[in-house]
Amino acid sequence: MIIRLAGYNVEAELLEDPGAASKEVLTPETLSAAYARISRSGKDITTLRRLARKDVEKTRKSNKTIIFNMGHHSVAEHSVFNFDIIGVSRLALEAVEQFRLVSYTEKSQRYVTLKGDFVLPKEIEDPESRELFRDTVAAQNAFYGKAYGVLKEYIFKKYPGMTEQKSQRNILTGWAKEDARYILSLATEGQVGMTINARNLEHLFRRFHLDGRSEVREIGERMYARVMTIAPSLILFARASFFSGDLKHTFKDNFRDPGDSERSCPSGINSPRVVRFTENGDDIILASFLSVFRSMNYDEALEIVEAMAYVEKERIFRDLFKNLEFFDSMPREFEMADITFQAVISATNFAQLKRHRMATLLPGAYDTGCGNLVPESIKINGLEGEFLEIIDRTNGVYFKLRERYGEAADYILTNSHCRQVTMKMNLRELFHFIRLRADEHAQWDIRELAGRILEQVRPLMPLSTMLLCGKSDFVERFESIYSRKPEFNI
Repeated sequence: MIIRLAGYNVEAELLEDPGAASKEVLTPETLSAAYARISRSGKDITTLRRLARKDVEKTRKSNKTIIFNMGHHSVAEHSVFNFDIIGVSRLALEAVEQFRLVSYTEKSQRYVTLKGDFVLPKEIEDPESRELFRDTVAAQNAFYGKAYGVLKEYIFKKYPGMTEQKSQRNILTGWAKEDARYILSLATEGQVGMTINARNLEHLFRRFHLDGRSEVREIGERMYARVMTIAPSLILFARASFFSGDLKHTFKDNFRDPGDSERSCPSGINSPRVVRFTENGDDIILASFLSVFRSMNYDEALEIVEAMAYVEKERIFRDLFKNLEFFDSMPREFEMADITFQAVISATNFAQLKRHRMATLLPGAYDTGCGNLVPESIKINGLEGEFLEIIDRTNGVYFKLRERYGEAADYILTNSHCRQVTMKMNLRELFHFIRLRADEHAQWDIRELAGRILEQVRPLMPLSTMLLCGKSDFVERFESIYSRKPEFNI
């Protein structure tokens, strides 16, 4: 594992004349301190920044007073850090990438040919279990190599017209990699570049301090050590509170598991079920527009909308969407309607779904009772039997490890293993999700999920979703409604 503080924001004046700045003042704390003073000082911002740089220790004391004593934590958001996170497991990356207001770019298992590197969790201590873990991962990795070769040959033969240009060949090899990877373990090494402000970093430290996996706790500890040498005045609550620490135990005590035996998941893989939605979502969105633009009481606006004929509401939505392009964001009024769904999805699917961080995503634990998703290309090429043999072997090892090492056993599970997720999106976020994931260029697993969600949502809010579709379907759908193509057509 390598955790490197790759960068942080400093004032442009220092970058323009680095020789004039001592190493001591190369800290984002001066920006936070200066901006914290804006609301209570008559001095201009430039002067406040220069004063903050003159005495860094005084500046740090000021930050501690403002952030810790006065509780103005938002000023810590002006300090931003970049981290290289290298050689950590795919499972740990799920923990790293769970924070909403943080930016990530991850090494993709779709585009990079993997070489078998993996993390052996420290929790697994005895030599016999460690050897069992290594042997199982070796079998998974060997199948990955074999499947990649078979699938690459199959796909190149299937799409001969795409083999002449390098860019097209890269697409074909990517398709082979993305299906072969379903057998890879969650212990497989990855890396991610992260950009995070100090306020969210403090939240990360608290969350990681509670994590049941030593690898995740170590990531947090190393990040903390790197930041505190540069900006010690911005982090106060780096350890979890009693409330957070007790939360899991409280639910565990009050909702006891009737048994630890293997269970069946409540639905099939990639068969989402809408469990809750905003009733009369179309009316609520229209009423929100009316209330805002007419400065009207919301209840009165809703009464007016509800009294309108359906054809009149349809006319308004058609008029609203008449200049929409596939890249336009929906107005914030679309956030007034929500959709909540549950689905059983693969780890591969989850790796993409978790990127939609503005939604509310509640994942359950990986559960062997939910089964495994086997790519069609694996089946077509006669590899399913061997694939399932490795899954059976993996599950046997998983149960042995779980009995002794608890959740550390999850590392041996594969990208094909499934979990149940509950997800809530407002309609504005759902437009973004469907456009991206129901698109013909999206990976097939999450595209299948998005398509089935779309099928269920449209009847619930038919007017506000009339142009809800994947990007690749937008022109055709727009033309079916307006009998013309959108202005911006690529």
